[in-house]
Amino acid sequence: MPTPESPVTITVGESSVSGVYARPGNPFATLVVAHGAGAGMEHPFLAGFTRALNEESVATLRFNFPYREAGRKFPDRPPAATAAWRAAMDEAAARSDGEPLWAAGKSFGGRLASMAVAEGMPAAGLVYLGYPLHPPGKPDKLRDEHLYGLTLPMLFLQGTRDPFATPELLEAVVARIGPSATLRWCEGGGHTFDIAGRKRSPEEVGASLAGPVVAFLKGRA
Repeated sequence: MPTPESPVTITVGESSVSGVYARPGNPFATLVVAHGAGAGMEHPFLAGFTRALNEESVATLRFNFPYREAGRKFPDRPPAATAAWRAAMDEAAARSDGEPLWAAGKSFGGRLASMAVAEGMPAAGLVYLGYPLHPPGKPDKLRDEHLYGLTLPMLFLQGTRDPFATPELLEAVVARIGPSATLRWCEGGGHTFDIAGRKRSPEEVGASLAGPVVAFLKGRA
């Protein structure tokens, strides 16, 4: 039986954002998941990812950033996005039974999770679903400075064809972070983890990433 999903309202300052919470029996961890810049929490990729995690005894909370909640297209500035992250983690903590709380995100959502942690947000670790290391075609504009002060476990899941992260540059960043960071490549994957010549729905693609994430979480339990 699929794990039931419950809508939640998360207060962020004087406003609020929507979330979806799912808690299987006796979860060994909770993963809070943020969307990327171009899609909200209901995108099939994220739904498939979190539902596959629920089947592996991981509770999940996925949520919208304020700009998405308001129907705007341009992503929030970091202060607003990190405030939403802290509120979402507080909501997950209130619903937990003491299990570790991890933060994860697709592209923009993962980068802002790391920025929130760099500013002091508590988390057991970070999971990046396609870290946007640099804008496409602009490898000189790296978004990495805040990562080097982080010592908590981090998993980078990245497609080898992702234009937002030149493989050599990402490998160098992960090596510089040190042993707390793990990089796992999705061979042939793009920024959405699509693989040329392999037909899969976004929900199936998202679900396919749950396995390596669960193994990483269990390995650091």
